[in-house]
Amino acid sequence: MDLKDRHILIAVDESENAKRAVLYVADVIGGFPGFRVTLLNIIPEPPEDYFKTPEERLTWIEEHRHKAEKMLENYRQILIQSGFSEDKTSVKLIIKDCPSVAECILDELNKLKACTAVVGRRGISKKEEFLFGSTSSKIIHDAKNCSVWVIE
Repeated sequence: MDLKDRHILIAVDESENAKRAVLYVADVIGGFPGFRVTLLNIIPEPPEDYFKTPEERLTWIEEHRHKAEKMLENYRQILIQSGFSEDKTSVKLIIKDCPSVAECILDELNKLKACTAVVGRRGISKKEEFLFGSTSSKIIHDAKNCSVWVIE
């Protein structure tokens, strides 16, 4: 019987909690067979009227893309050094207009059919969470057919 790899999606940004999420997965699962990991970073596309010129907008997007690609590769190397094989670790960078980052993460989680979503807890206050919502809270409540790990 051929067993399918269990797919783990780690949603990351530049926060310390996101880095801890990667380190946690590396520590707990790194080296065990039967797992593959996708590191996901979402850059919400800024509205066109946010910038004075289209060139400024493109420059902003390219700067953020470059920074995110470097971060994703660093995180990927952490996973590989922990025992994940190179062919079982991938990165996905998405730049798009998102109603919320959480909704974009949930959309990718469903597209990839991942069995586990791993996110870092942002560490916002209760007041901020009430006003702006919490990405990890929305993922916990809205993810279907998978487990969710929130790392602090």
